[in-house]
Amino acid sequence: MTNYIKNLISEGEHQKQDFKFEISDVRKIAKTLVAFSNTQGGKLLVGVKDNGKIAGIRSEEEIYMIEASAGIYCRPEIIYSTRKWIAEGKTVLEIDIPKGDKKPYMAKSPEGKWLAYIRVKDENYLVNAIQLRVWKNENRKKGVYLPFTEKEKLLLEFLEKHESIPLDDFCKLAILNRKKASDILVRLISINKIKIVYSGENIVYAAKDQGGR
Repeated sequence: MTNYIKNLISEGEHQKQDFKFEISDVRKIAKTLVAFSNTQGGKLLVGVKDNGKIAGIRSEEEIYMIEASAGIYCRPEIIYSTRKWIAEGKTVLEIDIPKGDKKPYMAKSPEGKWLAYIRVKDENYLVNAIQLRVWKNENRKKGVYLPFTEKEKLLLEFLEKHESIPLDDFCKLAILNRKKASDILVRLISINKIKIVYSGENIVYAAKDQGGR
């Protein structure tokens, strides 16, 4: 069983795995929990440093902090499972977070705001209003009405020649205000024509890969 946890750690941090040296802030852990739930699910390994060195959990209190984070600082509550592993004489806590079916999952910020996050590679990103609207459409389980106008064609033709476009640039390209431009982006994302791309502090929109994300 020691090989199991060591093999996980050897993968490093990625889209579906994150390391935490310790649990000292319920709000920070809530961000990771909702990011996994809003994306593809994943594993959180507690007692492991960013470089993969095993430090072990420091006390049982960390387990209770995770419970509080998932139940009080996440909305809806995050349902997860835990297992303890002994490696190098130290205890590593494996937290398994499944992909959620009640998106958006939100974490409570220090200011008391409820914010949604997603997981991209090994980072958690704050989602924007457009992503929230896309999830709202998905929850309705209804078809998306798409009046395919010259504005939609303009955007798709632009993305055939360019890698991506920010919302403000699309507004200028199509001569639209942010509300109307956002409406078009939401509809095109909802029918898998384009996708949101998170990169650092920037959010842009790109053509959807055939058969991929």
